[in-house]
Amino acid sequence: MNEKPVPTAVGEGLKAAFRTHPAGVAIITASTPDGPVGLTASSVASVSVDPAAIVFSVTRATGSAGALLSASSFVVHLIDDEHSELAQSFATSGAERFTPSQGWTALDTGEPHLASARAALRCHTLRTVPVGASTVVIAEVLDVISGPQGRPLIYMDRRFHTLASDYTI
Repeated sequence: MNEKPVPTAVGEGLKAAFRTHPAGVAIITASTPDGPVGLTASSVASVSVDPAAIVFSVTRATGSAGALLSASSFVVHLIDDEHSELAQSFATSGAERFTPSQGWTALDTGEPHLASARAALRCHTLRTVPVGASTVVIAEVLDVISGPQGRPLIYMDRRFHTLASDYTI
């Protein structure tokens, strides 16, 4: 099924509805034989605490997303407003990624890790479900690494935003 999706009125309405529905932002990373890969996601959600599980989707199974889908484990970094430029880099094909100045290190298990993320969830895939041109990933959380807490970064109307300054953790 490599056909390009044909826009429908319902699909366009769905996109418009979700443009004004804020979502948290995450950077998902993995280590592959060809080097580290990563992408920005605004579809991460908690599914279960026993077993600890999350869900997210990727829009295609090629490039960084394809490499991530084939990795044995990956890290979902829940990020703050200080990471908005980094989120944009990981959302832009060909942009600079995994530089020392961005703060990346590697976990003992090999995955790229951003220590300044509010939380890093080390995961492995339980199941994938193809839906149109996207793939839904259900993942078990193996480890939770807490980081410094800042103001959450959200994605809305095709841009990154920060919650109001009166938001406290």
